Amino acid sequence: MPKTLARSAVMLVFALLVATQAKASNATLDTRVTAAIANLSAKVPLAPELIQKAAGILVFPRVYKAGFVLGGAVGEGALQVRGETVQYYRTTAVSYGFQVGVQWRTEIVMFMTDEALERFRAGNGWQAGVDGSIAVIAFGAGNSIDTDNMQEPIIGFIFDDKGLMFDLSFKGNKYWKIEDR
Repeated sequence: MPKTLARSAVMLVFALLVATQAKASNATLDTRVTAAIANLSAKVPLAPELIQKAAGILVFPRVYKAGFVLGGAVGEGALQVRGETVQYYRTTAVSYGFQVGVQWRTEIVMFMTDEALERFRAGNGWQAGVDGSIAVIAFGAGNSIDTDNMQEPIIGFIFDDKGLMFDLSFKGNKYWKIEDR
């Protein structure tokens, strides 16, 4: 039975990664990025102010996650500086532990200082929690947000969870520049 479980987990993760590798065109991805930012602005009253203050915004309109003991996640997005796309990115994550299901969500990471943005852009393969800490902004009743983390240099929003898995963290996410776009 353990071999069957492991084989099933690997097949599920592999299927997820293969299914999401169909690249959206740059124009389609840019449209989805703009829609994700507008969605955040509509849901969170302080979002427009944060967007204006941010040195850069990394937006993944759709991050797909699947897991059965072994899990994986993948998504494509764009880094915007002053409202303009400057680079495309892919996010990936691998996890192990008690998990079963599939989900997709929107992830937005705001670099609130020039220094944080520069450190992110300087590397390829930047990992949340290792190369920089992302303070997750939690939604409360009536879409109010927890303002305790608003002074952090890197803040993140995860929203529009759909599916059967629950994980509201950036733990283990790696961000890779897409050079072939």
